[in-house]
Amino acid sequence: MSTTSRLGLLGDRDFGRLFAATALGQLGDRIIFLALPLVAISALDADEFQVGLLAAMTTAGSLLIGLPAGAWVDRMRKRSVMISADLARALLLVTIPITWWMGLLTMEWLCTVALIHGVLTVFFDVAYVSYLPHLVGRGRLVEGNARLSSVRSVTSIGGPALAGPLISLVGAPAVLALSSAGMALSGLLAATIRKRERRPEPAARRRLGREVKEGLKFVLKDPSLRAMALGDAMFNLSLVMYQSMLLVFLQREAGLQPFGIGLVLSGMGFGALLGALLATTISGRVGQGRVIWLATLLTCPLTALMPWARPGWSLYVAAVGLAALSMGGVVRVVSQSSLQQAMTPDRLLGRMSATTRFVSWGGIPVGGFLGGVSGSVFGAAGTLGIGAAGMTLSALPNFLSPLRAMRGDPTAGPREVAR
Repeated sequence: MSTTSRLGLLGDRDFGRLFAATALGQLGDRIIFLALPLVAISALDADEFQVGLLAAMTTAGSLLIGLPAGAWVDRMRKRSVMISADLARALLLVTIPITWWMGLLTMEWLCTVALIHGVLTVFFDVAYVSYLPHLVGRGRLVEGNARLSSVRSVTSIGGPALAGPLISLVGAPAVLALSSAGMALSGLLAATIRKRERRPEPAARRRLGREVKEGLKFVLKDPSLRAMALGDAMFNLSLVMYQSMLLVFLQREAGLQPFGIGLVLSGMGFGALLGALLATTISGRVGQGRVIWLATLLTCPLTALMPWARPGWSLYVAAVGLAALSMGGVVRVVSQSSLQQAMTPDRLLGRMSATTRFVSWGGIPVGGFLGGVSGSVFGAAGTLGIGAAGMTLSALPNFLSPLRAMRGDPTAGPREVAR
């Protein structure tokens, strides 16, 4: 067997560069995940409500421009959108250490950066999902998504493990400079990918409202696509409630320092890596539709261990529960993303991605806000319990849809919708 055959898609030059760009960008993003709320907690002495508000601002872009972003991306070359979004995010993030060093950093500016960064991330993610079928072909979507999920999992391990000691050494604001560098290098590397898309038809011939409506109609009228979006909406809202108080709980109630928090989050990364390595095998044996609800149902209840954890063995057991959540989440997302891409015609990929993101991510800002309110009323531990219950219940929409018994890989051809 040749080296190229053993490597699979990694032997393809352009996919290899996308893989490397993803590694750099995700490394920067995982540092942000740990550093941004710690900037608020440690540098600005933010309370529970402010931490929840910051989480809401980070994801509010999905509500603000979620639907039109898909139509706009469908009018442009996806690779160019990815490059521009990466470079813009890099410039934005570097303002945090600069304002901190100048003594000008405020909670208001931190929330503003989180909001704009979230808007740019919407464009990047919509373009990213839409570009993969063009780059690897529809027949290799599961492999492509699994490979990219594996690198995201590795950076989920390395990012917090690297960020924790660095934050202890130089402070969270300074560490965000590394995130900025990772984003910039990711954009520059993506610019070296040679495979070009065909230029979309001129935007002047299109109407934004009609395009947005077509994307909504395509997703919401299909029972499987609709169920995946609704299940994601429930899961993400509950997950953000959970995450908005997780760092607060680990630091203030479990007594962990940034290094220890980084280790807990790295454990989640190990679970995600295991999920990425097993996703293709599990999907093939269980079924690409069935695994979507089974992965959620089997792993989410374990997150209820964390609010009962205290320093010592119970905290280690709870950390294993978080790792299981990450493993199940990656298995679900790989199967779900591949299924959504396979069912969608090329001309609707951007709008499908934006519509599913709008529905499934639209509740995330609400989740961050509710997490802050719940943390103020019930405390961090109580909010973790509420989030765990919500994540478990998110399996219901997929279980009650045709995905319940779907074992095959429905790649016979993308579906169309009447205009």
